[in-house]
Amino acid sequence: MTRTTAITGRSLGAVSAALGLPAVLAPDRVAKAIGLQGGTATALLRAVGAAELAAASGLLTAPRPWQLWARVAGHTLDLGLLGVALTGRGSHDRGRLAAVTGAIAAITATDIVAALAASGDGKVVEARSATTINKPAAEVYAAWRRFDDFPRFMAHMEEVAVTGADGRTSHWRAAGPAGTSVEWDATITDDRPGERIAWRSDDGAAVPNSGEVRFGPAPGGRGTEVHVTLRHELPGGEVGRAVARCFGEDPRQQLDDDLRRFKQIVETGEVVVSDGAPWGKRARHEFPQRPAQPMAATDTIAPSSAVGMEARA
Repeated sequence: MTRTTAITGRSLGAVSAALGLPAVLAPDRVAKAIGLQGGTATALLRAVGAAELAAASGLLTAPRPWQLWARVAGHTLDLGLLGVALTGRGSHDRGRLAAVTGAIAAITATDIVAALAASGDGKVVEARSATTINKPAAEVYAAWRRFDDFPRFMAHMEEVAVTGADGRTSHWRAAGPAGTSVEWDATITDDRPGERIAWRSDDGAAVPNSGEVRFGPAPGGRGTEVHVTLRHELPGGEVGRAVARCFGEDPRQQLDDDLRRFKQIVETGEVVVSDGAPWGKRARHEFPQRPAQPMAATDTIAPSSAVGMEARA
């Protein structure tokens, strides 16, 4: 477990202690505060509080991946119990219960990210993509070298700040699964204007990563070929990759989409949007589609169209 993950584990342990103590010492008050009523609720809260304190005792001393996964399982059970209370017929305060359920869901998402990071098995995931941009190599290189512009075309990038006077060091913040954020510092390892840029994350990064971009002339003088390679140690290895796919964040597909938007910015000055993709760069909402469904009763062919079809027949 890395130092960063250990700090995260201890922080989550402190949260478990803060949640568990009141539930054990004053379950009646806690039940009333969150909108639960009835003797059964008090007994359940005391049991939940004891589980939180057990999790805290391990995480505050020597956090281990299995302890984080146990915390995920415990909070998943908590969400199930809250869901039963929300949909049941008891005289509960559903407004308060809904607020508490949302808070526990957010904590559970943080638990999942921390558990995946702690379970990393060292597998490096590599993503490659390429495109041709109808601009000279020097111009394309200059556009990529402006790291603080990355949030314009990288859907999950929230902020990039150049930190060194020579422009070779930077701080990055990216969106992770379930509304979380991941931050790291990076250093340029190779910089050849118009040819290649390579970088790697500094020691201690929550998600160690590196990458390179190569620029070369496209055949027939059609601009510049851009080849991008990204490598990162995905939290949880293949398990983390599978979870990321559930959130629509497969690294290879993400790189293809980001590079497509980069091409649009270099060639036109902006990301092209349409009625089908009105949010542009915010790719997590870019294609609001729904699964195929049978036609509803209202989705019938207009009479005039039906007549036309019969005539053509």
